[in-house]
Parts: sequence; C-alpha cells; structure tokens
Amino acid sequence: MTEHFEGAIRYLTFPSLDELGFVRDIFTTREGGVSTGYHASMNLSFTNGDDPEAVEENYRIIAPVVGTSVDHIIRTHQTHTTNVVKVTEDMIHDDGLLHDQGFKDVDGLITDIPGVALATFYADCVPLYFADPVKRVIGLSHSGWRGTAAGMAGVTVKAMTDEFGCDPADIYAAIGPSICRDHYEVSQAVATEFERAFGDDINAVMEPGKEEGKYQLDLWESNRIMMLRSGISPEHIEVSGICTYCNSDWLFSHRASDGKRGNMAAFLMIR
Repeated sequence: MTEHFEGAIRYLTFPSLDELGFVRDIFTTREGGVSTGYHASMNLSFTNGDDPEAVEENYRIIAPVVGTSVDHIIRTHQTHTTNVVKVTEDMIHDDGLLHDQGFKDVDGLITDIPGVALATFYADCVPLYFADPVKRVIGLSHSGWRGTAAGMAGVTVKAMTDEFGCDPADIYAAIGPSICRDHYEVSQAVATEFERAFGDDINAVMEPGKEEGKYQLDLWESNRIMMLRSGISPEHIEVSGICTYCNSDWLFSHRASDGKRGNMAAFLMIR
C-alpha cells in the first residue's frame, strides 16, 4: 500500500486500485482526528464510547480527503454477517452522517453511483475492496473470522454480478490492513468452522497454535482464496500485508489494546 500524509492525517491507498483511475480508495489510520484518550485520534465509530461530536468532526476532516462530503458517506451496520446492500440514490440524505440509513446487520455495500463513498470499519478484521472498471461498479465489505468462513468475499462478488452484471474476471480486489497470522490465535471451534469452509486448502490458512487446542489463522490468505474461488483473477488481487496488531501505535487493534480502541475506516468511491 502507499502511505500518504495531508497535514496531520495519515492514510493508505492501494496502487492497483489507484491505477484503475475511476475509484478513490482510502484506509484511514489512528492519526489526524480530534478524538482523545484511547480513541485518539481519528476514530470513525459512533459505537465504541467516543464523544459523538468528536466522531462527527473526524468525518468532517476525512471527507474532503476521500473527495466527498459527509452527506455522501454511506456506512455499514456491522454485526459479522454476510449481508450485502445495494446503495441507491434514495439512501443519500442531507443529514447523511447521522441519518438512519434504513438497514441493520449489514457488513457489505455495493454501488454504481459516482460520488458516494462506501464506508466500513476496522480494528483487526479484514477490509475487502472490489472494483469493476468495465461496469464501473464497486463493493466494500467487512470480514472477520465469521464472515471469512462464510465466504463474504464470494458473497460480495455474487451481489455485484447479480445486481450489475459484473464478470468476476473483470473485478480487481484488495485485502486491507488487519491482524496477521502470528497474532491471530483461535479456538478449536473456530478451527472447525474453517476446516469445513476450506477443505483441502486448510493447511494454507491455518497452522497449530502455541498452545494445545489453539490455532494460528491467516485471514489474509483465507480471503484471497475466497476471492479466487469467486472467479477473480490472481493477478487482480492485492494484499496489503500490514498487520494492525504489529502496528498498533498507528493503527487501531482490538487485540493489542484489549478492546480499548477506536475504529479505522475503509472508504471506496467511484469518482
């Protein structure tokens, strides 16, 4: 990923998506906002105990960097589902930042509307970006272990094909900053879910942990495999390789902070 600074704001973009020309992709960091304490400083979540006025101000700071206004940001309502919503014109409101967008339990968004920024939120889970330069369609999804095992990447691609006629072979995809295999230890119950989902590919995504009955899970490779299964070409997939836990001084990490943290955001918009 490419690192950028605009004043105090630090953010990342994907070269492969930037080169497409028709999208604006951003992954925020902890830096550049007004939140304080363990939310410092660019916290973009209203649901983790931060002062709502500080969060609103953070959106006003980051929106021009994304290239839009706060009323043209459509946010997920993440609960570790594989529900994907098509963003339409009637979801855009003058009070968009605080507006009840009419859906709950949504972890993925797709659209073909220029100027509308899709937003999803992170502090160790995996951001999944999708862009089809042929149909000029984008998708953005949040994928924790539950979403990954349930094939959130493939669900998002299917939504793009069903709603807009996209060909998976045309889609470019990217896997954003999230927790790495070395720091993501999971239980036998989670391991069993991945064994069911990945079958012969299980050894590529999971290995025995440091303790009996524990496993180290690679969410990056897991989501890359799910993208390949959905029909995306391997050369169209970019993996950030940036771990939130290892870089918790400038990225929020739930595990590194024992849950005392803010949330970063992934933004994706058709220019």
